Amino acid sequence: MTDLTWLSTRELADLLARGEVSSREATEAHYARIEQVDPTINAIVTTDPERALAEAAAKDEALVAARAEGREVPALHGVPMTHKDTHDTAGMRTTWGSPVFADRVPTEDDPLVARLRAAGVVTTGKSNVPEFAAGAHTFNPVFGTTVNPYDPTKSVAGSSGGVGAALAAGIQASGDGSDMGGSLRTPASFNNVVGMRPSNGRIPHLPPGNAWQWLAQQGFMARTVGDVALLMSQTCGPQPDGPCSIQEPGSVFDLPEFRLGADYQPDLTGVRVGLGPDLGGLLEVEAEVVAAAFEAARVVGELGAVVDESVPDLREAGEVFRVQRAYDFVSAWGDLVRSETARPDGGRIKQAVVWNTQMGFELTVDDLAAHDARRTRLWQETRRWFDTHDVLLTVTAQALPFDAELEFPQSINGRPMTNYLEWMKAVCLISATGCPAISVPAGFSSTGLPIGIQLVAAPGKDVELLRVAHAFEAATRHADRHPDEATFAARA
Repeated sequence: MTDLTWLSTRELADLLARGEVSSREATEAHYARIEQVDPTINAIVTTDPERALAEAAAKDEALVAARAEGREVPALHGVPMTHKDTHDTAGMRTTWGSPVFADRVPTEDDPLVARLRAAGVVTTGKSNVPEFAAGAHTFNPVFGTTVNPYDPTKSVAGSSGGVGAALAAGIQASGDGSDMGGSLRTPASFNNVVGMRPSNGRIPHLPPGNAWQWLAQQGFMARTVGDVALLMSQTCGPQPDGPCSIQEPGSVFDLPEFRLGADYQPDLTGVRVGLGPDLGGLLEVEAEVVAAAFEAARVVGELGAVVDESVPDLREAGEVFRVQRAYDFVSAWGDLVRSETARPDGGRIKQAVVWNTQMGFELTVDDLAAHDARRTRLWQETRRWFDTHDVLLTVTAQALPFDAELEFPQSINGRPMTNYLEWMKAVCLISATGCPAISVPAGFSSTGLPIGIQLVAAPGKDVELLRVAHAFEAATRHADRHPDEATFAARA
């Protein structure tokens, strides 16, 4: 059988559609890779091989019937995939990495999972997350810590850290995640893969309690930009009961340059790029990360882009993010936090979640009115900046992958990080703008640790953003460098 470990999702789906590989074979290979590498990285926390192999066999039978009748199968027909352990999967436990939900088994799929399954995906398991997806380091009291395939002493970031590690280790080529404060982008940077936070409503979401929520977005990670576009093409599109749903169909992401066999030469002629590794002095950033951003700017300039050192004024973005996150934590977890903290033992929820939710409890009407005004000014400033620029180029993670035994980096450039959000400002400030953003591999540190750069476009310009990211990826090919297989053999 073909070695499936490092194929893209497009390549695997093509083999499956042509019958050169069966879904059962692909699923067995997927589980074999989990067995080989997961003892080292601890990325996949729940599996159900019996269910998945039965689904795969049904996909194989459906393919035979479709070919006999001259019908096409869905784009992801038979592709095995784990899902983030914050996304409900009917009949398979979804824990949010919390002891509170350790045995919870949903009866319905999350809408994103449902769309993936409608596109043909075989659900195989769940990937690890921080407890309640809070914090950009993937550890929790239920499953433990996920570590980096490039160096198992280092963090994979979070909250989509489990899927980031799974992609980097060859378990699967792409997967779903979510991003409030960088949870798709930071793990992408730490794991040498791609992670995209879409515009609000691009992938319809119906969070319980507040269907108008805008700060957290669902999206995808993959080893290639083209695979992110493929999954977007299958899951984007209007949702009748989603009030923020963008009406464009997913087909807008079916771009010719991403198709197999495309004759593609990267060209960014005329694209206007603003460069700001520290976002105008708002960030502490390690020197090797800054160097990677300047090197990325040099590459896009050689591809024809017009580059200047300019950034939008994001001085109000930090407060917008802080207030909105606290408000959203109350909407999502307020009742649970109240009931848990009232327990004699103090509850089963980690302190970072309690802290963020308590910030939300303390908000006043005046705070919320000031927040709306601040967010309006930020929106206007961002829009004005994008009148003269197409893309902002900045860093994704301000630091290199850090010691996995830490909760977060204690300092950057000697400056103490006082809480778990401060070291994530490069992504949190962008989240506050509502802009789509993508992290793309941009090289490695002197010690062999991955570094990503972040590209940002105006709200709604997701397709244009993917095109720029694809050109950079094609010109650099950093994602072609995989972890050392000896790492897995030594620890399995």
